Amino acid sequence: MSNVKKSIFIFLLMLGVILAGCSSASNAGDEGKSEEEPLSKVKDQEQQENENVEEADQKTAVQYYYTANEGGSISKINAADNSIVSTIEVEGSVHNVQVSPDGNMIGATVVPSMGGHGGDDVGHGEEMEMSAKALFYSIESDELIQEVEVGNHPAHIVFTEDGKYAAVTNNEDNNVTVIDMVSFNVVNTVETGKGPHGFRISADSTKAYIANMGEDTVSVVNLETMKEEKQIKVGTAPVTTGVTSDGKTLVATLNGENALAVVDLATDKVEKIPVGTGPAQVYIDVNDQYAYVANQGTEEAPSNSVTVIDLAAKKATAEIETGKGSHGVVASPDNKRVYVTNMFEDTVSIIDKEQNKVIDTIKVRGVPNGISITN
Repeated sequence: MSNVKKSIFIFLLMLGVILAGCSSASNAGDEGKSEEEPLSKVKDQEQQENENVEEADQKTAVQYYYTANEGGSISKINAADNSIVSTIEVEGSVHNVQVSPDGNMIGATVVPSMGGHGGDDVGHGEEMEMSAKALFYSIESDELIQEVEVGNHPAHIVFTEDGKYAAVTNNEDNNVTVIDMVSFNVVNTVETGKGPHGFRISADSTKAYIANMGEDTVSVVNLETMKEEKQIKVGTAPVTTGVTSDGKTLVATLNGENALAVVDLATDKVEKIPVGTGPAQVYIDVNDQYAYVANQGTEEAPSNSVTVIDLAAKKATAEIETGKGSHGVVASPDNKRVYVTNMFEDTVSIIDKEQNKVIDTIKVRGVPNGISITN
């Protein structure tokens, strides 16, 4: 073979290698591209899922508070602008309402018609004795989920923090009904002191502290053994209780003494702090710093204030003017607002916690009593 032919042959051979390499590179590029397409789809899917989560979060972020109206309804109110979203009509007198820990439902205590509480002045209307129900509604749709028959004159309803139970105090029967929240069956009825009314359950869901209005005690009910462990003597006509998140301090409004009882649960030692006239409900804020006491008075001589108690200092730090017959009280989870029902003028006062003053007042249906807010 001549040198010229050899040169041409080598050139063609090298050209073939180069073209083959380009072809391989091109195929590699195609393979990369074919892998990018499903990755792109995955990213789009993830983006869509994130948008769906954000949308769900936005829906969840809508915060509502509810008032139990003794005239026969429950008001659902948007906490962002204090506008009434809906009114749930109820056959009977609604005394108390509570939001479940998961935020999916509200529980309410209802008697067939207007009635007081076993001889106390804190209720509204004539005394009646009849069995009644706890009603459970969907927060999303306002639809009735379940009704459960309880005892005579159900007063307050409270969910355990773990969502396992809802408990209802039966003011005329001197006991508390415990409802299983999976089956909605009554699993136990526990005896208490006389005239059980308002109460709270410890953060660990093990104990209910029930104010016995007909005497001067608070019943401590063990929700594991389903028995009353003991009674703590606190003072005259306790209406409602509160307990700090660490389970160390109990508070109870003393309607007959115009005071708040503060109890050291390690020793059961009681200290009393003067508040306004005829205190009804009390609520401890999320930081366990302040207790807010709604002073109701009586229908003939209504009070119109909320007393702010510094729990560490054990003294009143402010008296906030509200509306006539302040009864139910709750603080917002963000610790910015306090909401108070005013029974004798059918309103709710919205308090700014930092300013310690009412910044808005809204009208609701007849005789708002209990109040609760979503998390």
